[in-house]
Amino acid sequence: QVQLVESGGGLVQSGDSLRLSCAASGRTFSNYAMGWFRQAPGKEREFVAGFSWSAYNTYYADSVKGRFTISRDNAKNTVYLQMNSLKPEDTAVYYCAARDSGSYYSPLSYDYWGQGTQVTVSS
Repeated sequence: QVQLVESGGGLVQSGDSLRLSCAASGRTFSNYAMGWFRQAPGKEREFVAGFSWSAYNTYYADSVKGRFTISRDNAKNTVYLQMNSLKPEDTAVYYCAARDSGSYYSPLSYDYWGQGTQVTVSS
């Protein structure tokens, strides 16, 4: 089992920045590929950013490319999502997730999920 706890969400204005954190506990953190997803009201959960298995490669949704950065600190068992130039359409509940197989972009590939943290961007 892996337990994931997100933090760092909040209410910000358009153009502001936020950094989300996801603290992991349980099984060896470095054994899992991590990702961030988000879900807006009335919409399906969508991929935001993620690591390849080796963690050498990172992937981003087109909508956040150039604005968001995913990173991880294995010593702290934590993965981060730095979000810059936030837009109202980034408003959603953000989830971190861990997988040990499958593709980085599919929610179905992820075995463990955090409870989510709300990000609200006002115009």
